[in-house]
Amino acid sequence: MALAILGISAYYHDSAAVLLLDGKIVAAAQEERFTRIRHDASFPSHAIEYALKESGLLIEKINAVAFYEKPFIKFERLLETYHAFAPVGVKSFVKAMPTWIKEKMFLKSRIRNELSKFGKLEAPLYFPEHHLSHAASAFYPSPFEETAVLTVDGVGEWATTTICRGKGNSIELLKELHFPHSVGLLYSAFTYYVGFRVNSGEYKLMGLAPYGNPDAEQTKLFRKKILEELVDLRDDGSLLLNMEYFEFATGLRMTNDSRWATLFGLSVRKPESEITAAHMNLALAIQQVTESILLKLAVQAKKITGSANLVMAGGVALNCVANSKIIRSAGFRQCWIQPAAGDAGGALGAALAVWHISMKNSREYAKPDGMQNSLLGPSYDEKEIERMISGQGAIGKRIPDLQELCNCAAMLLAEGKVLGWFQGRMEFGPRALGNRSILGDPRNAGMQKKINLRIKFREGFRPFAPAVLEEEAPLYFDGIGSSPYMLTVASLLPSLRHAQPGGYENLSWQERLYHQRSDIPAVTHIDYSARLQTVNKASHPLFHQLLSAFKSITGIGILVNTSFNVRGEPIVCTPEDAYRCFMSTEMDCLVIGNFIFRKEEQ
Repeated sequence: MALAILGISAYYHDSAAVLLLDGKIVAAAQEERFTRIRHDASFPSHAIEYALKESGLLIEKINAVAFYEKPFIKFERLLETYHAFAPVGVKSFVKAMPTWIKEKMFLKSRIRNELSKFGKLEAPLYFPEHHLSHAASAFYPSPFEETAVLTVDGVGEWATTTICRGKGNSIELLKELHFPHSVGLLYSAFTYYVGFRVNSGEYKLMGLAPYGNPDAEQTKLFRKKILEELVDLRDDGSLLLNMEYFEFATGLRMTNDSRWATLFGLSVRKPESEITAAHMNLALAIQQVTESILLKLAVQAKKITGSANLVMAGGVALNCVANSKIIRSAGFRQCWIQPAAGDAGGALGAALAVWHISMKNSREYAKPDGMQNSLLGPSYDEKEIERMISGQGAIGKRIPDLQELCNCAAMLLAEGKVLGWFQGRMEFGPRALGNRSILGDPRNAGMQKKINLRIKFREGFRPFAPAVLEEEAPLYFDGIGSSPYMLTVASLLPSLRHAQPGGYENLSWQERLYHQRSDIPAVTHIDYSARLQTVNKASHPLFHQLLSAFKSITGIGILVNTSFNVRGEPIVCTPEDAYRCFMSTEMDCLVIGNFIFRKEEQ
């Protein structure tokens, strides 16, 4: 009988559950998708329920449960940190300690109590370290027998960055950097200071950075001050933060706001207030510094492992601009990044660490990787879709032939319609990869504005990813290679670019945003970059079929692809979620399974 391991991440943000059978991923999902609470940190009961249902197992048949970090070591770090900074931080200490003493100190019994709701569990509990969970999530699903492993995030127990070597079924820790000195927390501090929410707004900071002027004296001065006052950066990528400027170690805020205002001549931006040129230049400066740090870390990983391969995980590995610099310049022959690189992926890594390290099972290598295109969440059959139609009073047209369905959807897209696309298993991780997506025509100059402002209700500067037929990507973008998980950026080929007007850098961000920069303006960022998703026919056949149908009509095999959700909500999970989102926005059409819904018919 197959051995079953349940992996869990919980109680910080992005709780998730993963179920392995004999080391293979059977199910993986974030709790937020079920509760509809963005970045839900609660125990992932719904995700576990789904995983058990998908596997056909009862909780009694689980052989091991793995939690993604060691709570006692984390508690030790908190106590030592408060002691080191005392009397500073007393308010934070008073706020944090009751939760730890009442709940987190007894995490083992709390987990067993939560799991007892599913039945009688006799399996042992394992607690791999946080960064080992990240490293395992990157190494074991990768296609490499041997590789350097780089994990970078805010903080786990003590570690904020680790360099490991993965070989066979083992992971060897070689170097680690400890709290409070953290690339992830440095980037989050700037996320906060520019007015975005920590642990969710980092994407916004990265998207805002290209609006900064790299040649501006202000940008250069900001970068200089970061490296001289905030960060002591070493050649090997290790760093020391000047904690006089930060309050995250013991306070309730990320930064010492008054010191930052004096340093940068810029006050902390209030959320939803105007974004100025200075905010854009500050975003660019920290993005450039972060890229420099990560490139140094990758080069150091290459140096001490001697490996031709690199894998990455941790929340900072979702910085696709930095990833691309590493791929191009760190000297590795091949790189692979875990698509669920954040804490949700820690549930996967914890389970894999138990399977390979604790249980000493060998690895089986899958091509292109072991993540199954990250399509690991729930799917819904036609009966469930029909139940939604009945319950919502929806009017849809059923098209049983998939080619006809794709042709019809492609025609709607070519007419300028915005289309919700709901198919198969839900994605695991933060990206929608063609099963829970909002799609549009990349040639349409008004598409970015329409989707951002009238459908997703989010900031207009946010860029969109192009989903492109893998075989056609070189016709549009530089040679970044395969990018199935939207974790790298590529530059648009010069032949497809449109000239910028005189004084472009001095225009407002809105004027620059809506200037038609290329033949595919809806997916071309203002620096001619694009966060690329390449779609492979073998691993993602239906989405490839849709792109091919769009190409047959328009001549290009590219679509705007963004996650099927609105601002502040998780990606849709169920047909009901999709239909409600469709009806509450200015989305034109919706495809769920074999059914097409049009707004004018509802």
